[in-house]
Amino acid sequence: MNIKRFFYTSLILIFFSGTSFAQAAQNSSAQVPASKNNFILAEKAKSLGMTFYWDSLSETGMLEKNGHQLTFRNNESIVVLDSMLMKFTDAPSIEQNKVKISQKFLSDAEILFSQNNSTMFKVGAVILDAGHGGKDPGALKTYKINGKNVTIQEKDITLKVAKMLYERMKTSYPDKQIILTRNTDKFLSLSERTDIANKVKVKENEAILFISVHVNSSLNKTSSGYEVWYLSPGYRRTVLDKNAVEENDSNLFEIVNSILEEEYTTESIMIAQYIMDGLQAQIGSESKARGIKAEEWFVVKNANMPSVLIELGFVSNEAEALKLNDEKYLKKATLGIYNGISAFITHFERSKGFTSVK
Repeated sequence: MNIKRFFYTSLILIFFSGTSFAQAAQNSSAQVPASKNNFILAEKAKSLGMTFYWDSLSETGMLEKNGHQLTFRNNESIVVLDSMLMKFTDAPSIEQNKVKISQKFLSDAEILFSQNNSTMFKVGAVILDAGHGGKDPGALKTYKINGKNVTIQEKDITLKVAKMLYERMKTSYPDKQIILTRNTDKFLSLSERTDIANKVKVKENEAILFISVHVNSSLNKTSSGYEVWYLSPGYRRTVLDKNAVEENDSNLFEIVNSILEEEYTTESIMIAQYIMDGLQAQIGSESKARGIKAEEWFVVKNANMPSVLIELGFVSNEAEALKLNDEKYLKKATLGIYNGISAFITHFERSKGFTSVK
């Protein structure tokens, strides 16, 4: 999605509503009297054929209907349709642990959903990041294999998997940009990796995915298994171009940026879950599924797009290290990751960009 376009589209809607940008920022954070919100959103959404999703941690909600997504937050009067159209309405509130809304909120949601918005969202690019490289070997351990000392290095494993994944993605998605941050034993700083991703150009209705592949290590030699990380909801990043906002409109900038960032987090959680499911299906009992987790990894938190980091296993565990050194095992892991990414792309494109946590 083109973030500037989102912001300028929102700006046009604000001007059409007769509200100045500064007034809009002030109004959007105003508290809503409880008496105005007479309806429980979960009940009304169901009766109107809408699907309601709520994240209690960020107090962010989504309504989905006919493949369209309406995003909103507690006590803020901005609602965003399909990350493209913004409208001001009565802000929702939380009362007795239930999200409550007014008749105006319902009416405005119905109007937005009824608009003929046929924009088809697509994944335009997938960035495949092989962790470490060159002078940075990453995690490593030496074991005796067939009578010889063999050093198993993270940088070699991640490059093999990233290149195999690249070949599968290029074959299946010739219409998309599939990009490797490195295809040789080359050192790249963390900032260089995210710069590669953030500079990719896609169309206004296209999204970018960032997948970083790594291998784990632990002082505990029995630690084993694979896991997928996404950016912690506790970390907030700037995903909206600050140059698109005048200095005195900073309040509205923060609100809109927060809405978009929450959407990236939701999408990252979905990608992580799909990849975890894919790995479990391919690897089975050969290794332990450690689940999806949240962290503020630099390589993920600086990518302005849905992003995940995959830890394929532990080189510090001899049995698992030998598997990670086996090309057949890595092919299974690669297929699992591929199937996860593919499942997310299918869901994202069929739903016109709508995503939700399972």
